[in-house]
Amino acid sequence: MKGRALAGFEFSDHISIAEASDWASRRYKRSISRSNITYLITYGRVRSVVHNGSILVDRAELQRYYDDEMKRLRASYAQLEADVNRRLAFTEYSERERTKHVHRLHPYKGKFIPQLVEYFLDGHTDNYKREIYFKPGDIVLDPFCGSGTTLVQAAELGMHAVGIDVSEFNTMICNAKLRRHDNLALLECIRELTGTLMKHYEREGLQEFDQELGVALSAFNAQHFPSPAFRLRAREKDFNAGKYGAEKADIFAETFFALVEKHEVHLKNGDDTFLDKWYIPSVRAELELLAAQIRQITDNDIRETLWVILSRTIRSARATTHLDLATLKKPMRSTYYCRKHLKICKPLFTLTDWWQRYTDDAVKRFVEFDHLRTETCQLALTGDSRNFQLDKLLALRQPKLAELARQRKISGIFTSPPYVGMIDYHEQHAYAYELLDITRRDDAEIGPLYKGKGKAARESYVEGVSDVLRNCRRYLKDDFHVFLVANDKHNLYPEIAARAGMRIVSQFKRPVLRRSEVDRSPYSESIFHLCR
Repeated sequence: MKGRALAGFEFSDHISIAEASDWASRRYKRSISRSNITYLITYGRVRSVVHNGSILVDRAELQRYYDDEMKRLRASYAQLEADVNRRLAFTEYSERERTKHVHRLHPYKGKFIPQLVEYFLDGHTDNYKREIYFKPGDIVLDPFCGSGTTLVQAAELGMHAVGIDVSEFNTMICNAKLRRHDNLALLECIRELTGTLMKHYEREGLQEFDQELGVALSAFNAQHFPSPAFRLRAREKDFNAGKYGAEKADIFAETFFALVEKHEVHLKNGDDTFLDKWYIPSVRAELELLAAQIRQITDNDIRETLWVILSRTIRSARATTHLDLATLKKPMRSTYYCRKHLKICKPLFTLTDWWQRYTDDAVKRFVEFDHLRTETCQLALTGDSRNFQLDKLLALRQPKLAELARQRKISGIFTSPPYVGMIDYHEQHAYAYELLDITRRDDAEIGPLYKGKGKAARESYVEGVSDVLRNCRRYLKDDFHVFLVANDKHNLYPEIAARAGMRIVSQFKRPVLRRSEVDRSPYSESIFHLCR
């Protein structure tokens, strides 16, 4: 296709999306999928042309984009310490690989990627990891198991694993990932629930409102925010896109409120509870309907799995802007200019689309994981790792694993304790705790955001993590290996190790470069290796 012109657009070398994916992956030695290329086109990162019905990308412009990204990557490394190990950034993995199979069953702030766990648990060595710490058949413990990344990877690698977390909802997420599902029975329950939801959606008249609003919004965006032309202009900053967007949002608001009045749609419940504040009344009614149906399911495994899928669904349906979904700021109950998608967007008035998308996605992930997991045991338990009696509760919940732990003892720990003053772990799933009526244990969190990062908070954090390690040590082999992933900018871990009767034998530093939050500033974190 060299040396040709289309619609007055001169180019020297245009390639298809498939060719662009293959070329970029080979050139930059990382997985760059077709969807990655499509995203760049859709969001105005690179220009494209259409020829004979096919979308073509200018390879030179694509190269400029990825060359600039590599420069940004080098600049990020320049901001970090000189001794960080670039291998541990895992930038060669695509988002799909970093969120493979059940790892993406439910969003969770502060989790590490599976490739990091795999690196330290598997049987390889390299110039940085000079010995093998764990082997198939070992038992691994994660006393801050969060959403279960360590446990899932242990299942892949042929290891047994136990997780402990103070949050009951966290352990529900873990066990939904780890459970061997009867996928046919699960699908049958999903079909019944979806049928009930769709009947409600049609009966309440939401379908007509949603369709009219969608048509009007699509036409308005096509006229005032043509894609990808508008996004290209916005990226090039040749005008004030935010001001323009706000002006157009005010204009479309007249259409929106006219439709709200026509279809008698309610926009506000009140602010008494989290669910009242952050959900449009029609969405609130749908989630209560699904919740009531799920509560009647007698199979505990299926019921808990559906709770997790419903939680993922309602997280995406909160009445906020797309940009603020990870960190809520204020409720959004009308159409608005979206700074993420660079067009007018709307809050959700129904769960139907997300519910169907996430139920389908969940079952596919379970099936994919079933092909990879080994015949080993993994379980997450709810409790405080500072005083947890692991042997007794494990004997009640998983006798086979309890006997293995008694005979072999636990080979070591791979975990990431909370970062001091960073996240309120219960609050991130407030919607699920309220809907499921689960007891919150915020006061048992170690190093939560609400306690800050001051001297008292740091001292409490040191005491808390030290107590966890001391308690866990009772169940470990004499020649144990403990790996703690931490952003230790306050230099707390030497004291933590000493108080726990352990010693730091090595420290691996890794750059954290690919973050999904709004703040994407690079930072480094340490993986502390502790032994007797």
